[in-house]
Parts: sequence; C-alpha cells; structure tokens
Amino acid sequence: MPVTIHPSAIVDEGAQIGEGSRVWHFVHVCGGAKIGKNVSMGQGVFVGNKVTIGDNCKIQNNVSVYDNVHLEEGVFCGPSMVFTNVYNPRSLIERKDEYLNTIVRRGASLGANCTIVCGVTIGRYAFIGAGAVVNKDVPDYALVVGVPAKQIGWMSEFGEQLNLPVSGEGETVCAHTGTKYQLKNGQLSKA
Repeated sequence: MPVTIHPSAIVDEGAQIGEGSRVWHFVHVCGGAKIGKNVSMGQGVFVGNKVTIGDNCKIQNNVSVYDNVHLEEGVFCGPSMVFTNVYNPRSLIERKDEYLNTIVRRGASLGANCTIVCGVTIGRYAFIGAGAVVNKDVPDYALVVGVPAKQIGWMSEFGEQLNLPVSGEGETVCAHTGTKYQLKNGQLSKA
C-alpha cells in the first residue's frame, strides 16, 4: 500500500515513511525521521530529524514530535498534545546538545492538550488524561491525570479503566476482552 502525502505537506529528502502511512495537510517531516507503516499524521504535525515513530501510530492535529522523541508501535497522540526536548530552555542559550530522550512505549495513549516533559518514559498501554502535565516516568498500564500528573488507576490494553486499587495487590478481568490482569508490587501485568 503506497504512502499518501497531501500536496501541502513537506517531506524532506531522506525521511523514511513506511507503506500505508498518511501525511495530511501542512505536515512537515524532517529528513532524518524514521516513520513506520500505517502511521497517520494529522493536519499541522511536525516531525523532527532525530525521531522514530513505530507502526500504527496516530498523531492527531497540531502535534510537534521534536528531536529525541521515540514512539513505539500503536501510540496515540491526541490533538495539540505537547512534547518537549530541553528541560530548561532559553532563547539566548544554545542547548541542542542537552536534548533529553523521551520514550513512549507500545500502545500508550496521550490525551488532547497533555504535555510530556522531556526525559520521561511512558509505559506500555499507559493512558495520559487530557491536559495532564507528565514530569516523571509513568508505569505500564497506568492512568494518570492532572497537573502535575498523578496516577489514579489502571487501564486495560483495550482502553478501559480496570477495577483495581492504585497500590497494593489485586486481580481483575477486562470486561471487553476477557484478559486477566494482576497487580503486584505496584506493577500491573497480564496474568
């Protein structure tokens, strides 16, 4: 399946874009970007040079994926959410050698207008609520909301909140898929 690139988009020479991907209105993809298969980039998306985007990611309108941001397979970036790559930016001080890596693991969802402060890792299938500000690592399957973001629960791979305490131990089953989940030592995993 061919790559679809809207005529208003700019894809710099050298950019790698996997088959079946869609590059919509006013997108700019820099030449060093590595983008997987079946990725959708909505209107106004910017993708930097030192960026990797895994297969089947959805990047909604007005998201800038700056250098040193790495998205694994199946990541959802909600409209107008924000990545950063310098912890303490100043216009008058060059800090390109201080970019921090931000890693978003497989299947995570980043809600509309949330901000991901650079240098963190978002765990597999984690869910960041709309408008949250994430300034520390987020565990696999965690549901975090607020400013700064705090964990308030756990999410299934299907994308539904699980009936489990934030801490302690427990087991539950996803009502939609029948998948069993186990909470032990502050970490959630499939049982």
